[in-house]
Amino acid sequence: MFRRREPVPFAFIAEADKFRSNVTPPPRERASAGQIAGRSLVGLTVVAGLVGALLLGMPALSSGQAPAHTQHSEASDGR
Repeated sequence: MFRRREPVPFAFIAEADKFRSNVTPPPRERASAGQIAGRSLVGLTVVAGLVGALLLGMPALSSGQAPAHTQHSEASDGR
């Protein structure tokens, strides 16, 4: 057996090639129609909530025009 030139902290890392498995994992289960529908509904609800918040928040974020009347204090009247 040959020695590696670079230091290996753990012996099992250096010997990892011996323990490679040829067993493949089982295939993933397919989602049922109900699960797909549920995930779609959750996604649509999140998107609709974000769009609704954006639509309701846009008037508050718009700079628009300056207010029609400004408040003056009596002290600044100069009388």
